[in-house]
Amino acid sequence: MRAPRRRDNQRVPGIYISWPFCAQKCTYCNFASGVQPKELEAQYGETLRAEFAAYEWQFTPDTLYIGGGTPSAIEPEDLVRLLEPLPGRPWREATMEAAPGSLSAPKIEAWLRAGINRVSLGVQSFVKAELARTGRKHDAGTVERDAALLRAHGMDNINLDLISGLPGQTEASWRESLEGVLRLEVPHVSVYMLEVDDDSRLGSEIILGGKRYGAFDVPTEDRIASFYEQAVETLEAHGLHRYEISNFARPGAESIHNLKYWRREPYIGFGADAHSFDGTARWQNFETAREYVERAPAFRSEQTAADAVEEKFFVGLRLTEGVAPNASDWQRFGHAFDRFLSTGVMERSGERLRLTPRGIMVSNEIFQEFIA
Repeated sequence: MRAPRRRDNQRVPGIYISWPFCAQKCTYCNFASGVQPKELEAQYGETLRAEFAAYEWQFTPDTLYIGGGTPSAIEPEDLVRLLEPLPGRPWREATMEAAPGSLSAPKIEAWLRAGINRVSLGVQSFVKAELARTGRKHDAGTVERDAALLRAHGMDNINLDLISGLPGQTEASWRESLEGVLRLEVPHVSVYMLEVDDDSRLGSEIILGGKRYGAFDVPTEDRIASFYEQAVETLEAHGLHRYEISNFARPGAESIHNLKYWRREPYIGFGADAHSFDGTARWQNFETAREYVERAPAFRSEQTAADAVEEKFFVGLRLTEGVAPNASDWQRFGHAFDRFLSTGVMERSGERLRLTPRGIMVSNEIFQEFIA
């Protein structure tokens, strides 16, 4: 099945590639990824190339993002061959997600040849005991060596991910992780509060009231929120400004690709469970790697029309810049705007509305107001 022709010719789309293969499944992970047979991985790469070939390219993408899973585990020359047919090189921004400890000089050199110019390291914590309970095998020294190796090859555009709310996390250990980030002086940091749902082993265990995976030792919601607020204060004080609820950057280092999601700009997803948006409709590929391979060339599982007005707010309000409502928006949501403004969870900035720091902490409740 060919993907539809793009309907929005005014904005340049990004490309997202899903690589759902990992050496181990982390306890907190709720993505459609995991440890899978090597033969499936080889078939998956061929299916991705088939999906690239089937797509009717009506545009030249300016961003690329390879997520997972652990795409940094792809063999160097396999990655070069995988990305070779994609248009747009050199991309304005091309990000590779990487697991600490999976980097090497040959890999980074191949990434550069393939057009990668940004790396996102899934650090999650700088505390060995916290990492061990999630199934991660790296430590702070691993992250420091990886950052040094990237910079030695001229790859300075680095993001580090952290999670507030891991089992056993304390104020002292969270401060240790924040200090680890600051020590490396990276231009971009992502801070995610632990998600509790039944799509992860840890989340399921918490919901069921069990003790495995450290579920009994997960901080309370209030403490997780406190850790997040501490991160905001610390990062802002060191020049890393929050531009989206979970993302902080030095001026000019914001993720160009990820901003497309929050500004409702088109992006095309390839691979298992990849999502796409052409400005009018959204569609999703088959969720698992095996189904994606076996159902090819019918890569897509479903398509839905996008409600531009709803999405404008429950996606756009994630950004610090906020959203500029028009007259029609005020007619539809004015009662909600007035309530949020009066209760202090939303504020005006010129013609724009944006969440206040207090509003960010209850953002999920606010976003529900804009979903029919």
